[in-house]
Amino acid sequence: MTSIIRVTKEFTFDMAHALFGYDGPCKNIHGHTYRLLVTIRGKVLNEVNHPKDGMLIDFGWLKKIVNERIISQYDHALLLNENIAVKQKEELTQITEKILFVPYQPTCENLLLAIKQELINAFKADDFELFRVKLYETPTSYAEWYQTDERE
Repeated sequence: MTSIIRVTKEFTFDMAHALFGYDGPCKNIHGHTYRLLVTIRGKVLNEVNHPKDGMLIDFGWLKKIVNERIISQYDHALLLNENIAVKQKEELTQITEKILFVPYQPTCENLLLAIKQELINAFKADDFELFRVKLYETPTSYAEWYQTDERE
């Protein structure tokens, strides 16, 4: 019998956002240092002469994928809902180079779902899959997604 295990790697990135139309202070542009935890679930490779013997996934490969698909996109970016006024978009693009307009309100929950969607296909193999994504917006506040919840 082969046991199922989970492997997690943690990342950080700095990003600003604003919740347009929100009724609190987060309607203003502000930033966070986000902590992202990505967990892969599966079976450890058990092939004595294989270079990855004893591993579920190479941490270096996990880091490379998350850095390419997530961190490089969001780090030091300004994330805003694409539904803001055209004039505001134009003004903002004149004062910052890295601005992302997204089709959702850029809450921690929605950002988590966008990250999950970006990673889910990258970590789908015969022996492992994306199991959990946890995103801290502040040191004490986070949103998380579990693959097992998708079945409910």
